[in-house]
Amino acid sequence: MLVVMKKDASEQEKTGVMQKLTQSGLAGHVSEGIERTVIGVVGQTYPELRDTLELLPGVDEVIPISKPYKLSSREFQPKDTTIKVGDAFLGSDELMIIAGPCAVETEKQVVETAKAIKAAGANVLRGGAFKPSTSPYQFRGLGKEGLEILAMARAETGLPFITEVLTPQDVELVAEYADVLQIGARNMQNFILLDEVGKVRKPVMLKRGMSATIQEWLLSAEYILSQGNRQLLLCERGIRTFETYTRNTLDISAIPIIKKLSHLPIIGDPSHGTGKWYLVAPLALAAVAAGADGLMIEVHPNPDEALKDGAQSLTFENFEQLMQQVAPVAASVGRRMPARSEEAIDL
Repeated sequence: MLVVMKKDASEQEKTGVMQKLTQSGLAGHVSEGIERTVIGVVGQTYPELRDTLELLPGVDEVIPISKPYKLSSREFQPKDTTIKVGDAFLGSDELMIIAGPCAVETEKQVVETAKAIKAAGANVLRGGAFKPSTSPYQFRGLGKEGLEILAMARAETGLPFITEVLTPQDVELVAEYADVLQIGARNMQNFILLDEVGKVRKPVMLKRGMSATIQEWLLSAEYILSQGNRQLLLCERGIRTFETYTRNTLDISAIPIIKKLSHLPIIGDPSHGTGKWYLVAPLALAAVAAGADGLMIEVHPNPDEALKDGAQSLTFENFEQLMQQVAPVAASVGRRMPARSEEAIDL
């Protein structure tokens, strides 16, 4: 249910609506727009509530919402959400290019990669300090040391960084270092973790689960939004299908579908979406053409020696070529590429 306030509604009248919702055992989330203020009603509503709310001072109309996800829907917020990360604005006409290694291995590896991707045009560094692995015998990350290395790379290059948080207990630690917190595919429905990152006042990227429907994905987003964190972006990273040639099947159709259903920005991850480095470029171009607000690309100084996901990682040279290929596609759909760094790469 959405409570649409009149254009001249006072703060006192908005407060009156919020108080009425609280008295009814419900919660209200305010969205202040240029044209109107909308209050999203969260909780189990009942038919008589609509009539009650419409009688309150300052209320223009009350609109029932059929979709189970309210705060992430365009009905609640017609205008696209934009999120500031460093000097970039995700959800604007400029693409956000997130790149870096799957896992933080050494300071040299991360700093070299950060310099290379910045020179090629990326504006956010990625790297896993905590790594979920299918097998307990695989590399599982450096933990806090990995966060410190990412912070060193940020200090040296100026690039903000995104990294994954795996448990509710680690949210405070990761938020202390990272510019953006990532919720991985395996944790998309870890609802306790979603609640915790929802309390953090930093951007959060929510990856789609391996077998999740779009509605399930948006309902997971609702957990984060309902805790007050509105700096949320989505990431399509491929879903599990019957096809075994690729690691996952990148669902390009999810990008325009999310754009239609939700105001949240969405980026594409063709690295996890294919699992093969030579498929990253064509799928990246397709994601941009489909309307993605950005890309997440795995890049490694020497993919053959990577501790995680080397088969889907680009070399520095291949990443540079990809950025050149993306530029005309981005321009054709009204997007701008990030400004390239003029700093020399000292590797």
